[in-house]
Amino acid sequence: MNRIDQRFQDLKAAGKTAFIPYITAGDPTLAQTEKIVYALEEAGADIIEFGIPFSDPIGDGPVNQEAALRALRNNVSLRDVLGLIKTIREKSQVAILIFTYYNPVLAFGLEDFAREAAAAGADGVLCVDLPPEEADGYKMALDANDLRTVFLLSPTSTD
Repeated sequence: MNRIDQRFQDLKAAGKTAFIPYITAGDPTLAQTEKIVYALEEAGADIIEFGIPFSDPIGDGPVNQEAALRALRNNVSLRDVLGLIKTIREKSQVAILIFTYYNPVLAFGLEDFAREAAAAGADGVLCVDLPPEEADGYKMALDANDLRTVFLLSPTSTD
């Protein structure tokens, strides 16, 4: 069972809600990010939103935008982040949800991204700027690799 599914199942059975912190991978460095993940897990994080640094994070607030810019100044790439997730999997089984924009995924290649994210040990992807009605190929690629898909919805979103 996917770690996200398992965690939510366990939380529901215990009558608890999830603690899902967000961090930007590579801020301040990849090595520090690894340590932060372990500290968050130790502090009780159920799932960690693992932000992929992006040059135009329009959906993020100023704190996350600055974190992404610091990581990009360190030349942190999507491939670097996948490598970090793989390293984290050697010591941790905390659920990891990749938080990204569609452009880096599209540039990487949908199928390649899904395959490599799953192989690294990611559990799902939240793509903040991809509406569900335009995500068929993306969702198929993630589903084929047992990655959970999270979409952002607004109060005006249809069922």
